[in-house]
Amino acid sequence: MKTTSPSETSGLHTVLGASGASGIALVKELKKRELKIRAVQRSVCSIEGVETAQADLLDSKETANAINGSSYVYMCAAVEYKTSSWQSNWPLMMKNTIEACLQNNAVLIFLDNIYMYGPSPLTVPFDERHSQFPPSKKGQVRKQVANMVLEAVNEKKLKAVIARSADFYGPNAKNSMFYISTLDRMQAGKGPQSIAKPGILHTFANTTDNATAMVSLALDPSTYGQVWHLPVGKPIKPEELIGMINKELGKDYKISFLPPFMRRVLSLFIPALKETEEMLYQFENDYVMSWEKLKKQFPELEATSYPEGIREMIASFR
Repeated sequence: MKTTSPSETSGLHTVLGASGASGIALVKELKKRELKIRAVQRSVCSIEGVETAQADLLDSKETANAINGSSYVYMCAAVEYKTSSWQSNWPLMMKNTIEACLQNNAVLIFLDNIYMYGPSPLTVPFDERHSQFPPSKKGQVRKQVANMVLEAVNEKKLKAVIARSADFYGPNAKNSMFYISTLDRMQAGKGPQSIAKPGILHTFANTTDNATAMVSLALDPSTYGQVWHLPVGKPIKPEELIGMINKELGKDYKISFLPPFMRRVLSLFIPALKETEEMLYQFENDYVMSWEKLKKQFPELEATSYPEGIREMIASFR
């Protein structure tokens, strides 16, 4: 395990998007390490023992003010899960963030996803070297903003790492697949639903594991200028996940898999489901991410077991 110097632990760590599940986990990890923190959100907030700031990352001045004085900046902000919003908002938010980081000579840690990989089906497992021919419009946007970071690294000497997460779950993760149409329905006494095909393997990332890995990457300059896959649990089938949630809730629900025609009908009334249509390739073939590169860099990192992660997630909503 790398030993950090006093200069690496004395700087200000700024979390953009601190109110989301990933931001909350990061603030918790930074507090555990007794690092200086600023939590930035779009709305006014108060976090005990943490400096807070309000900023709209679409505004360059507000972004610059939020990042001013930072040594490390964690980009965990989210955009409405809508293609048009991604296309208009993500490039501008990233441009403002990169410029502010350059002005402060701050390290940018970008919490990315894995939509840019393609074509489908992906190699099993796939790593950071996989080809990038994204089969979705959202994937094209993710490729664009990740390239913005890498170009700033190469052309403007930005210090940055790209930390890519698989579909996540964990405490407070209301936007995760574990919650939408699954845990939320089961807690309401309804059967879980899935857009996946039965028996398809998938890997998931725990938000707590992501936070631990991202801070480790931030404090290790040898990782800068690279893409890193964050920890994931073992490949698992949707039926297995439901069994684990059932065990924790003391229930015996059966999962129902939505056939294509039903998805199309429901998407007319559920905008979020319509937005997932182009992402179905991730759930119709085994979708298994490798994080071997990160394991070699930080052998002490481990992925939380699914039963433990599910237990913590359910407890956060209770």
